Amino acid sequence: MLHFIKKFAAKTWAKKHVRESENFKQNSIQDQENLLISLVNTAEKTLFGRIHQFENIKTIDDFQAQVPVSDYEDLKSYIEKIKKGQAGILWPGTPEYFAKTSGTTSGTKYIPLTKEGMDYQVKGAQSALFHYIAQKNNADFVNGKMIFLQGSPELEEIYGIKTGRLSGIVAHHIPNYLQKNRLPSLETNLIEDWETKVNEIVKETEKENMTLISGIPPWLIMYFEKLIERNGKKITELFPNLQLIVTGGVNYEPYREKMNELLGKPVDTVQTFPASEGFFAFQDDFTQEGLLLLTNHGIFYEFISLEDFGKPEAKRLTLKDVELHKDYALILTTNSGLWAYSIGDVVRFISKKPHRILVSGRTKHFTSAFGEHVIAFEIEESLKSTVTKFPAQITEFHLAPQVNPSEGLPYHEWFIEFEKEPENMEVFRKNLDDEMRKRNSYYDDLISGNVLQPLIITKIQRNSFQEYAKSEGKLGGQNKIPRLANDRKIADFLIQFKI
Repeated sequence: MLHFIKKFAAKTWAKKHVRESENFKQNSIQDQENLLISLVNTAEKTLFGRIHQFENIKTIDDFQAQVPVSDYEDLKSYIEKIKKGQAGILWPGTPEYFAKTSGTTSGTKYIPLTKEGMDYQVKGAQSALFHYIAQKNNADFVNGKMIFLQGSPELEEIYGIKTGRLSGIVAHHIPNYLQKNRLPSLETNLIEDWETKVNEIVKETEKENMTLISGIPPWLIMYFEKLIERNGKKITELFPNLQLIVTGGVNYEPYREKMNELLGKPVDTVQTFPASEGFFAFQDDFTQEGLLLLTNHGIFYEFISLEDFGKPEAKRLTLKDVELHKDYALILTTNSGLWAYSIGDVVRFISKKPHRILVSGRTKHFTSAFGEHVIAFEIEESLKSTVTKFPAQITEFHLAPQVNPSEGLPYHEWFIEFEKEPENMEVFRKNLDDEMRKRNSYYDDLISGNVLQPLIITKIQRNSFQEYAKSEGKLGGQNKIPRLANDRKIADFLIQFKI
């Protein structure tokens, strides 16, 4: 009886929530304008608000004239004041949390997360599940066991502000009605070493009725492989009632073939776009591509064309200005006190009614050693198309330029960890190069002009990317390995695993 009540309640809440969501989907542009002014008014008396004369800001144009685009280094002096116990710096009072995240230039970043901001993190995840339930008219998974592959929930304190990884913070906000269904145990979740932790998670879950599994794709794959190794069964044989994979952090498409192989058969997947700075989007329709941008969740969005990003006079666009199928650097103003903050992600709109996006890359992750400016979306789509024509299973990959080869012209080197190689590697390679040339005209020109030779694939041993992550202290949690780079730092590590 209790199982029936939980399912009925979940379906009722879901349908109500989706009906109410239609309002923000239709009014996103006006809602965004209203939200910005509300955020500015709320923070008018803060140190940041006084310095930037928030009392004079009445429009988006005013805001853009008075508040420059910033990154963590620009806000670091304010955050250091908060870390020393000062209140009213970026947002009234002090944040409830600091979400710790690693940066390439700033070391560890401490991203402020207010109570308001944390509420929307939880609501974003709930909304993704409610949309799925309403679309399927099925909430059976609420009665099974659920696992969230995440960082340790153990938090430290900095002047009374709880501090830890976002995934660990979120663990403290799982709704009560899901707590009894949730795995792994607190004891296992507190294990810091990721390999040890996953091994314990496997032992805790392998005999359970798992119905929902959540995590970023590389670590889901690691978990699934260990389960299969111990039990000799595909995941859907081991967990016959598994209904839903919830994932985020990176584009799922390059992992789909490998995931389906491990699962044994396709399982519904809902993609999300969370970060320490906010919960931005989720897949509101699990049958098609695109993530619904959450325009009423305490975050005001601006967008800078990728080709203009970093230029002093780059135009800052709002939702009403964006074009479809164009890459934009994502700029945030949040109810946790981030102001015109460049998060480093690149997005591409595929719909404006409602506003749906794809995450197409990172502003700092690209290959442009020869002026081609190849981004993650281009390489992921090229590989996806090639694998469709010439079946292969790929665990992970990385692209780096080879500027000074021992002989011949320079080239793009693709380091690929194959689970299953294509029948003809040379045909696969040529097609991949053709797909790249279709998607990036600069790359095509470089090949046509004999500046570059066609790409080269370097096959590497199994678990090579895990070894790289381990070497950097980034195995597990929300850590992601860049798909491409403008140097050979990662390439120089991976080359030792060449087959």
